[in-house]
Amino acid sequence: MLDFIRERVTAYRPRQIEPEGRPRAAVLLLLYNKGEQQHLLFTRRTDLVEHHKGQISFPGGAADPSDRDLRETALRETYEELGIVPEDVDIFGPLDDWITVSNFVVTPFAGAITRPAPYPFRQNCFEVEELLEVPLNHLQDDANVVSEWRRINGQDILTYTYRWGDHLIWGVTARMLKHLLDLLAPEAAPERT
Repeated sequence: MLDFIRERVTAYRPRQIEPEGRPRAAVLLLLYNKGEQQHLLFTRRTDLVEHHKGQISFPGGAADPSDRDLRETALRETYEELGIVPEDVDIFGPLDDWITVSNFVVTPFAGAITRPAPYPFRQNCFEVEELLEVPLNHLQDDANVVSEWRRINGQDILTYTYRWGDHLIWGVTARMLKHLLDLLAPEAAPERT
């Protein structure tokens, strides 16, 4: 399964957004084996962080001037939030850029944790309230997603919300997730770059 995902992501040419003065950020859509299933890692943010308090997100955050690139930003932030060392991550490649309601341009990177489960996660209690390990097949099941049209910034946009227990994955995190799931759909055949 990971080889299939790697192939789809590396073959995809992501849409890039010029920051035009907006701050940059990067996140990791991290897959890993747990038991017999692929899982995707999410965090529930604390109420102590500056942006997106209490929301479900992918690990990552704002670019630092010392970061060489956004890939390094995603790896550094993921290490700071969850203790996942960069050497344990195989990044397949970037996905489409997104603009958040807090006006960041976010670049998501898809990849996998290479170290066998269970991974010794170390949550940063200031940033991460809860770690969510969600089976990929749960997210691919239409019974766990709600789609609806919403008016956002004067445009009608089809939005998606994913359920995991008592949690709702929505907003830009859900849009990034939907993008990854669309890439993995059997009918998707991204052109080679």
